Amino acid sequence: MKALQDLFSTDYGIMSFVVIAAIVVGLGIAYGVLRSKMAESAKSAGK
Repeated sequence: MKALQDLFSTDYGIMSFVVIAAIVVGLGIAYGVLRSKMAESAKSAGK
C-alpha cells in the first residue's frame, strides 16, 4: 500500500507513472504500425 501511496503522491512517483504510461502508449502505437505493415506486406505478397 505504501508503494501505491508513493506512486501517486510524490514527485518521483508521478514521474515514474508518466514514464510507464508513455511506454505503454508507445508499445501500443508500435504494435498498430507493425500490424498494419505486416498486413500490407502479406497483401502485396499474395498478389
